Amino acid sequence: MEVKHNIPTGSLELKEVIEKKGTKMTFRPDIKVMDCTLRDGGLINNFRFSDQLVKSLYQACIDSGVDYMELGYKSSKKIFSISDFGSLKFCSEEDISRIIGDNISSNLKLSVMADTGRTDYHEDIPKKSESIIDMIRVAAYAHQIPAAIEIIKDAHDKGYETTINIMAVSNVMESELNEALEILSLTEVNIIYLVDSFGAFYSEEIRDLAYKYLSYARDAGKKIGIHTHNNQQLAYANTLEALILGVSYLDATFSGLGRGAGNCPIELLLGFLKNPKYNLRPVLKFIQEYINPLKEELSWGFDIPYMLTGQLNVHPKSAMCFLDSNDKKNLIKFYDYLTEEG
Repeated sequence: MEVKHNIPTGSLELKEVIEKKGTKMTFRPDIKVMDCTLRDGGLINNFRFSDQLVKSLYQACIDSGVDYMELGYKSSKKIFSISDFGSLKFCSEEDISRIIGDNISSNLKLSVMADTGRTDYHEDIPKKSESIIDMIRVAAYAHQIPAAIEIIKDAHDKGYETTINIMAVSNVMESELNEALEILSLTEVNIIYLVDSFGAFYSEEIRDLAYKYLSYARDAGKKIGIHTHNNQQLAYANTLEALILGVSYLDATFSGLGRGAGNCPIELLLGFLKNPKYNLRPVLKFIQEYINPLKEELSWGFDIPYMLTGQLNVHPKSAMCFLDSNDKKNLIKFYDYLTEEG
């Protein structure tokens, strides 16, 4: 299997106009941390989290100074059966209010994700004045950008902050990515996310892509975010690489909880950031009381099959299936399958 990554050209020219925003010792007030534990972690257990866990995570995010908490999805009930998932697959106002209240006294902002093609956003996303949600995050593949823009406009007109997460960019042609970024820079979206969907990127590629995204965002007044996966144990390092260059919205999860190899661990990120508003102790307390017990029933994090899909720049679903099979100890069989050598 030939490995092809989307490595931008012209990075030297971009570097001339985008300067580093800091070093590991720099305090940057523009940094915002997004906790994605429930949304990414919900992909493992079909969002069947207890109300108590959600309440405790909500409080941990407040106490630790995290800026945003992503609760789950605004998924279409016409596509997904309510009986097959927990409430955060759909994030109705009633369920959110029942679990965490009205969020009025907190500085923590709440977000949900709308997956392009899998959301009835006209009906299921009310006006911001009628919702406790602050941000709508739109996820889309490059070919879905026109449809994603419609969701962004709808959410913007209803009064929400908005983001766009362009997925699987490691498999997108550079010309197509350039066109997508140019189009998105002209929309109402507030933040454009660089997403390493397959955990395939190395720091050099993250660096070049960050320069590219920032160059489009600079004149359009947009912010750039980073969402990484840990297939090659680079989620944290790649997040740091991006933030040092000027990316300001940083996604992470408690103990890296997330489908497959998981995500950038929020405890590593908060331990690194120099902003005194962030407090690591509530994160560790939640991990001790809730995440560690979850490890006995759920599986996530770095494993050799995920490493292989990351190195080969393919979707980790094949690794997930392999690890659920009776052959899960036969690494050579899986390697041969991926490389078509068997």
